[in-house]
Amino acid sequence: MSISALIIDDELLAREELKYLLDSVGGVDVVGEGANGIEAVALIEEHNPDLVFLDVQMPGLDGFAVIKRLMERGQKKNGTATGKHAGPLPQIVFATAYDQYAVRAFDVNAVDYLLKPFDRDRVVEAVERVKGRMAGGAGPLSDSPIESQLDALLRLLNRPQGPSRAPQPAKLVVQAQNRLLLVDQAEICFAAIDEGVIRIVTRTFEGQSKCRTLEELLEQLDPAHFWRAHRGFVVSIDHIREVVPWFKSSYQLRMNDKQQTEIPVSRTQTKRLRELFNL
Repeated sequence: MSISALIIDDELLAREELKYLLDSVGGVDVVGEGANGIEAVALIEEHNPDLVFLDVQMPGLDGFAVIKRLMERGQKKNGTATGKHAGPLPQIVFATAYDQYAVRAFDVNAVDYLLKPFDRDRVVEAVERVKGRMAGGAGPLSDSPIESQLDALLRLLNRPQGPSRAPQPAKLVVQAQNRLLLVDQAEICFAAIDEGVIRIVTRTFEGQSKCRTLEELLEQLDPAHFWRAHRGFVVSIDHIREVVPWFKSSYQLRMNDKQQTEIPVSRTQTKRLRELFNL
């Protein structure tokens, strides 16, 4: 069964990468693409798609504001419908660049999300979940589990985030040979994952993390200082020694460790790099 989908993201490279992955997965017909929230609302009303891949952070109307607007319009459909979007909300898969609070909110409310840079296996999993939900049927908008999940998500995200957020630990446990060391986050240059093992690199030594995934590691790191520059790497912004221009407008990061390791920046994270250093 082929399902219709929209891709909404203000980064062209992110849209192209997701479109490429969806084409390789199969079973998803991308009927349109948009670069901002205003276009998202118009495209959803025009195409009434089964599924929308919706970027969270966009200028102007962000992904959450798009959902609010669609829900407000949908609630007016009983006797006063205007516009083309009068059916249930489409399935929503959010895309986010590691706002850990938002990720936890998605998990709590069983709303699908993809972390950037996109991973093919996660794209496959998200599509299969959507197909499973569609096969189970969906009621009208007022009774839709999609709406209730999104409504609960928006309420949670609107809560004050300061005191309610658990602070990240100042130190990280790193295994070096037979020792378990408590390492200040400020000492960490970068982390890399290879065959399921996460390597932690500081300026003076290397060790391993007990975390199973980089997502789990990021939960323990201060998001103001650590950034997932590539699918396989988390870097400390404070330990980037040099930004090296690479081919086709891409970049590599030369880190401040002993080896001056060069780490690639994924296409979807190039915009973030330019924002960090005003490139």
